[in-house]
Parts: sequence; structure tokens; C-alpha cells
Amino acid sequence: MIPYGRQCIDDDDIQAVTQVLRSPWLTQGPVVQDFEKALAAKVGAQYAVALSNGTAALHLTCLALGLGKGDYLWTTPLSFVASANCGLYCQAQVEFVDIDPASRNICPVKLADQLAQAKTANILPKVLVVVHFAGLPCDLKPIRELTDHYGICLIEDAAHAIGSLYEGSAIGSGAYSDATIFSFHPVKTLAAGEGGAVLTNDVQLAAKVRKLASHGVERDSEHWQSPPAAPCYYEQQALGFNYRLSDIHAALALSQLNKLDVFVEARREKAAAYLKGLLDTPLQLPVEPSNCYSAWHIYVVTFESSEVRDRCYETLREHDIFTNVHYIPIHKQPLYRPLARYFGSHFPNAEQHYARSLTLPLFVTLTEQEQAHVITCLKESL
Repeated sequence: MIPYGRQCIDDDDIQAVTQVLRSPWLTQGPVVQDFEKALAAKVGAQYAVALSNGTAALHLTCLALGLGKGDYLWTTPLSFVASANCGLYCQAQVEFVDIDPASRNICPVKLADQLAQAKTANILPKVLVVVHFAGLPCDLKPIRELTDHYGICLIEDAAHAIGSLYEGSAIGSGAYSDATIFSFHPVKTLAAGEGGAVLTNDVQLAAKVRKLASHGVERDSEHWQSPPAAPCYYEQQALGFNYRLSDIHAALALSQLNKLDVFVEARREKAAAYLKGLLDTPLQLPVEPSNCYSAWHIYVVTFESSEVRDRCYETLREHDIFTNVHYIPIHKQPLYRPLARYFGSHFPNAEQHYARSLTLPLFVTLTEQEQAHVITCLKESL
């Protein structure tokens, strides 16, 4: 059986977790801090806050940026629901901007047009969440120019894109955004079991996220609002959450981080093999512009029609090759369908992508023989 994704765990990873299990600290210990420092250094950001998962990272970043009731959050319809749910968690309204069909990322031209309309209607978003689909960075320069012009906070949902580069800068460096979030779910390039992080160059934003992740409690006496009333004093200064990452998860994430470059290179080699093997087919293959370096979290191909896609999906399953579809457009989900939207509920590029696309197996331990089998079966089923 060949799945569409799988983590890569070796003896170094197991040893790192075992060391924590034998230590005095299973959570709130030193390994989390070690991971945060290493992650920030790896991508060139000033601050990293490790969290329980990528969804928590999105939620707390929105809260820390002040998103609330009466505000708007915009994002792409082509993502997992978490990219939009973070707005609803904050009681904000969610709007979508259609994708560019080639990159599958949010379209800067459509974004510019929609922002101009929103300015006229006085419904500009407070937060824009862009998603680096499949690991390919969005075109961040024009997007940042737009968010600066309209005074909008920009969050990079980089759940797919740790190890990716845009214009030579690592995704996560904060060169074009207020904050970047990563996910360390097992199917991602860097696996921690569960985990996520917020990367930012804003010291106040990082501090707000860190406090909200630990119940809104402040234990540093320099930031107390009242003098200590008793020993072991602390203050709850905000309504926070328990979104902390454990040392067990952090140990695995740190061990994996040391191999990130190797993982990304392996994924890029397999993406190149798909390009070579499928170039002579009618499939639309993913692109990589010259100013981008993709970490290739997933490899998505597009078919001539939904009928051909569905037939190939079933044929591949018959050969024990398990593919996936990324994603059902968020605006099509039952939760989002009844929500009033100023810009309507039809985003044709995202809908066309969903109807005709398929995610092929791509992971570090995928062998040449397995990938050749995938390519052969796919070509025979077209």
C-alpha cells in the first residue's frame, strides 16, 4: 500500500523522545525553548512560539493582532478549514478571495480588485491569511504592498511551506508579513506528532501569543499589574487557552528540524521525477516560478475533467495507491454555506481545482520503485 503522505522517523528521533521521557520534564521544560530558538534561527525570524498545533497558532495570532467581533478576515477558499476557522473563533466575519489557477495560491489581481470594492463599502479586512499551497510560496511582494496600503495585518499560513523560499528569503523569516504559522502534523515535512508554531519579528506579538497559549497567565513579576499578594503569585491577565507544546513533541520536532534540508531535497527530487514522468500526459502539472523554491509538501495534478479524475482515483486505489484531494473549497462546507458574504459564494478557480485535481503520493521514504509504479498506473488509467 502506498499512502499519499507519511512521516519519516529514524533512531535519532526515537532517542530524542526517549531522553525527554527519562528526564524530569515532560512539558513546560527546556526542550521547548531549545526548539523555539533553533526554529527561529533556521528561518531567520526573531521570535518563535511553539504551540500544540497549527490551528492554535492561527487562532492565537489572530487574537494577538486584535481580530474580534465586527472585524473581517479574508483568506483563500482553497485550504483546510483551519485557515478560515481562526476568524470565526475570534467572532469575525470571513470572506474569500479566489485563487490563481496556475499557482493555486490567492490571486493578487483578484485581491486588489476585491480590496478596492471593500474600501468603497467600508468593509476592509483587519487580517488577511494567505496560504502557501503545496509548499509553493504566494507572490508575497504585491500582496504586502496591498496590505500596507490598506492597513491590513498579514498572516502567512505556511503549514505546507517550512523549508520553502520566496525571493531568496525563508518562509517564516517575516520579510513580508506580520507573522507566519507552521504545522508539524505527521503528514507535513517536519513531524512532531502534533504541533505548530508562530514566527514573528514583533516582540509584542510574540509575547501576546505566548501568554494566550498558557491560560493568559503572567508569571514574570516585571509584568504584574498588582504587587504579589502571597508566595507563588501569578496573574491571569487575559482569557487564554492551554495551547502549549509538550517537551515530548518538541524533542521530536527538534530532531526533525535538524534534518529539514535533507527532507526538502528528497521531496524536490521526487517532485522532479513526477514532472519528468508525467510531462507527456494531458495532466496539468504544478509550476514553480523562478523566484520561488518550494518544499513540495504535496504534489497535485489536474485532469481534463472530473470524470477522468474520479476514474483515475478508483484505478489507483485498485492498485493500492492511495491519493487525496486538496481541498474541498471552504465556502462549500455546510458551516460556511449559510454565512452571509459580501463577495458572494462562487469562486470558480477554486471550484474547478477541486473538481479536477488529485494529490499523488509524495513523502521522503517513497522509493523510486514505488514512485515509478504510481506514474505507470496513472498513465495507464488516463
